[in-house]
Amino acid sequence: MNTVAAEIILDVNDLHAGYGRAEVLHGLNLQARAGSVVTVIGPNGAGKSTLLNALMGVLPSRGGIAYQGRSIVLDTLEERVMLGMALVPETRALFATMPVEDNLLLGAYRQVRLGHKDSGAALEEVYATFPRLKERRAQLAGTLSGGERQMLAVGRALMSKPALLMLDEPSLGLAPLVVRDIFATISSLRATGVTILLVEQNARAALEVADHGYVLEMGEIALSGPAAELAKDPRVIDTYLGAARARNGP
Repeated sequence: MNTVAAEIILDVNDLHAGYGRAEVLHGLNLQARAGSVVTVIGPNGAGKSTLLNALMGVLPSRGGIAYQGRSIVLDTLEERVMLGMALVPETRALFATMPVEDNLLLGAYRQVRLGHKDSGAALEEVYATFPRLKERRAQLAGTLSGGERQMLAVGRALMSKPALLMLDEPSLGLAPLVVRDIFATISSLRATGVTILLVEQNARAALEVADHGYVLEMGEIALSGPAAELAKDPRVIDTYLGAARARNGP
């Protein structure tokens, strides 16, 4: 994909957000081009989840948020969903007592509202991406493994056919082999044309799959640039990649 030529699907300018009087984000600027994977890495508490919640309209914010060329600052959460934005939260927010397939069908809300009554095609696409979900389609969501729950959360978001998919810590709490599968899926989704905004503490995996990256520290962008260049930046290596190497070995 030629990210230089691709249109800017998300343009964030001077974004401030937080909880009550406690401001967490202090004037963020961020862009995502259509069809790209953009990652935001940083330590726990840096404001990564706050950023996604502000973009989705879950949290109040001030500043500029343009999506597909138009301001969405006054749009509600539901209106942003209808425009083609989807968020997979860190908590995954599944309906534990409902079967896998019913959880997926709930994700088709946008498509139904747009007049696409038959969710069968979207369901088969999700099952093609996550064959294990098809195997577990009658199983209660609450009985799935951690990796399967993450697949279900991503699959449910994909049911809405989003143009912008935002993922909040998709590798959190998962075994290394499952993490590898999740990031392989993120990489393959790029080929479908969906734009992905990926928030992650696993900096190494995030930078390997992303086209562009931002380093968020204490509510501000400390570094940004092509992901491959960030992965070679001494500060990123020392602060994020070096620590991962020390934990995991050479």
